[in-house]
This record gives sequence, structure tokens and C-alpha cells, in this order.
Amino acid sequence: MSAATLSRLMCAALLLGGSGGLGAADSASAIEQGSEIYKQFCESCHGRDMATTSALVFDLRKFPKSDAERFRTSVLDGKGGMPSWRDTLSEEDVANLWAYVRSGGTKP
Repeated sequence: MSAATLSRLMCAALLLGGSGGLGAADSASAIEQGSEIYKQFCESCHGRDMATTSALVFDLRKFPKSDAERFRTSVLDGKGGMPSWRDTLSEEDVANLWAYVRSGGTKP
């Protein structure tokens, strides 16, 4: 098995495993780390605590909480006017960011 395949499988386990779609990565630590990643890379477009007033930017508070793979693909590949973060964020970063988005923008 290639390293890339193994990495994708590990990410899928993080994103989709356990209760609620993310398993252990839904921990307070993951949400806190995801909050920091969000501030650095997402907040300027998606708004503080995911509250955007722009009709042109997706409101992440409304992102389906059960669609981890769609979230991962959007972040890594970009979507519409959103850039790809594939060369910037690790799989762990994306999993932590997903934990934060699933939290609704609140810190534990």
C-alpha cells in the first residue's frame, strides 16, 4: 500500500470514524486546534466564529455535520472562489478544522 493511500485511509478514519462522524477527533483539543487553523486560514472570508454576512461566502454553520468527505474535498481541492489548501494543510489539520466546524464555531 502506498503512503498516499495509507494517508487517505487514516484521514477517512479520523473524519468518518466513531460517533457523530469524527470520533476521537471531536475532542476539546481537536476543536481548539481547529479554531486556531480556522482563524489563520478561513476567518478572513468565512467570518469570525463562522458568522459571515456575505451572500457570496458559504455559511459554515450550515455545513451538513454528517458530510465530512465533502468538507475535506472542499478544503483540499477548493470550491468556487475558495482556493485549494492541499499544499498548506495536513490531513490532521483538516480533521481538526472539521471538528471545529462541527462544533458550530464554539470553543469547548
